[in-house]
Amino acid sequence: MFVAHTFVAGIFPKYLLMMRCILLAFFLLSVSLPCALSQKLKKKDKAILSNLEREIQYLADDKLEGRRVGTKGEKLASEFIVGEFEKIGLQAKGVNNSWLQAFDVDDGRQINNAHFFVNGKELQLDKEYFPLPFSATKTVEGSPAIALQESGVPWFIDLRDIIESNQNNPHFNINDALRTKVKDSEKKGATAVVFYNTSKISDDIAYSPKDKSSVVNIPVLYVTKDAKKKYMKDESASMDVKIAVDISEKKRTGYNVVGYLENNAANTVVIGAHYDHLGYGEDGNSLYRGADKQIHNGADDNASGTAALIEMARLLKQSKSKKNNYLFIAFSGEELGLFGSKYFTEHPTVDLSKVNYMINMDMIGRLNDSSHALTIGGYGTSPEWGESLSNDRDTKYFTVKYDSSGTGPSDYTSFYRKNIPVLFFFTGLHSDYHKPTDDYDKINYTGELQIVKYIYGLVENLNTKGKLVFAKTRETQTTTSARFSVTLGIMPDYTYSGSGVRIDGLSEGRPAEKAGLKVGDIITKLGDYPVSSLENYMQALSKFKKGDKTTVGYTRGSDTAEIEVQFNQ
Repeated sequence: MFVAHTFVAGIFPKYLLMMRCILLAFFLLSVSLPCALSQKLKKKDKAILSNLEREIQYLADDKLEGRRVGTKGEKLASEFIVGEFEKIGLQAKGVNNSWLQAFDVDDGRQINNAHFFVNGKELQLDKEYFPLPFSATKTVEGSPAIALQESGVPWFIDLRDIIESNQNNPHFNINDALRTKVKDSEKKGATAVVFYNTSKISDDIAYSPKDKSSVVNIPVLYVTKDAKKKYMKDESASMDVKIAVDISEKKRTGYNVVGYLENNAANTVVIGAHYDHLGYGEDGNSLYRGADKQIHNGADDNASGTAALIEMARLLKQSKSKKNNYLFIAFSGEELGLFGSKYFTEHPTVDLSKVNYMINMDMIGRLNDSSHALTIGGYGTSPEWGESLSNDRDTKYFTVKYDSSGTGPSDYTSFYRKNIPVLFFFTGLHSDYHKPTDDYDKINYTGELQIVKYIYGLVENLNTKGKLVFAKTRETQTTTSARFSVTLGIMPDYTYSGSGVRIDGLSEGRPAEKAGLKVGDIITKLGDYPVSSLENYMQALSKFKKGDKTTVGYTRGSDTAEIEVQFNQ
């Protein structure tokens, strides 16, 4: 699950479970869920339970290395899901009659090659210099002197004055200062810029592959203090300089797995769950703070939902209810920001206008033995949900909590944005969320069995309802690590790979919507703070408080504009 903030939920230790059951029975109190159910499972339920255990244990095995998008582990997981879909008898509904739908994930910028020669001596990449991520891919030669900044040659710029004069400036951003310097130097005729720092104050400049700022027209390098002293000691002397930089976008490919159950019905129900997870935490979304590298197996997040998806396909294949077709999608790229589901809704393999509703299962494997809490999101996305979910069918097993919003931290959001009714099933966050300790032996398999049966019963009952009516709901906000007390009321497009933050959704009555911003606009500035990524957008947002007024710079198509907003919360 793609979630910004974590809340710890208490999980009963397994070794206490049996004792708890005995004590409760002894005192004639209500018996906990696993105790009551494990003794009276029907043959069909036992088969589902066995399948869930087998599927989750495979998907959460170390050999899949955390199922990170674009890795061998993701490939092994997708092949497993395809194999299960084939055994069930689904039709392939990916691209070109295959099971898979490929999509690209922007992985930032990579240095393919770089060379820096001074008087015939080549400096060592990474140890003595490195290009900055917004550098142009280009080769430049010249004979400049460091002390002179003449048109037609590379320029050398000492950052000492900039850093020392802004030492106590809370608004100062070194990366913005570098880009401003480069643009100014280019206008004055510099063919390249080489930065160095003679100040005793550290500048913390490093190559950031996730930098999405726009690429400039000239090469840009940073030289270490030791390299400056070694190769460029005499600032008045002319030097023969050759610079070659080759930087390109880095992408990896993720794959949705798509299976179809054709019942020759007018409408199609989409049932989905994401199967990707964090790998070793390379994308910075792990909550593990240890020093050693560890696999994040993601048994609950979201091997649990993927196994439920497979079992739903198995049950519906055997069902006699044929008034809907069913599309089963195992999404990838969810942990990076709903990449797979967004791509599918933008490039559907079925007619979205004929999609009846979408059910999403994410982290449904840790039903708490004490609270039995099951959260159902999207309750407000269709008036039908109120009637269908209030029939109290099987709810003796759960304490159901409802969330009306059609948006949130999982793949149902992508379908809600296409005006499709959605439901989201979730058993809650826990202390193993986004950590290497989310393993298969902590799954409440009996609890998950009951959730699968509950969802299946709901889908069966909805077969008589026809096409559901869609309703808009309130929007939830997604954040990063930045602390802030206000919001513009936008849902960012996490799949956007350009500079800035593209608006994917707007909350009614919030500052962005009131000011006239629209879906598709790209925010490039917030007040005095340039915005090149979601992270520095959030950092900029943290500078404001309720009641403040500021301006938002944005682009709409080929037009650039600025608009005033006031933060009302």
